[in-house]
Amino acid sequence: MSLSPSLERFLAEMEYPATRDDLLREATRDGLGTDDRALLQDLPEQNYGAAWHLRLKLTQGILSETLTPSLVNA
Repeated sequence: MSLSPSLERFLAEMEYPATRDDLLREATRDGLGTDDRALLQDLPEQNYGAAWHLRLKLTQGILSETLTPSLVNA
């Protein structure tokens, strides 16, 4: 699973370290789309030191949401 180009660009331009609240505030200010902001909202509340750390957390979240329904129906 991959992140949207707009979210990738946002993460690359963000100043770190940043908290989830920092990310949400800047995402709203920058006009990031609703789906991308929802992904940020689902992040654990903590400090993120770099874009790669966020990409890892976001990708793990997307994968777990994708795999969970198929495991339940198995």
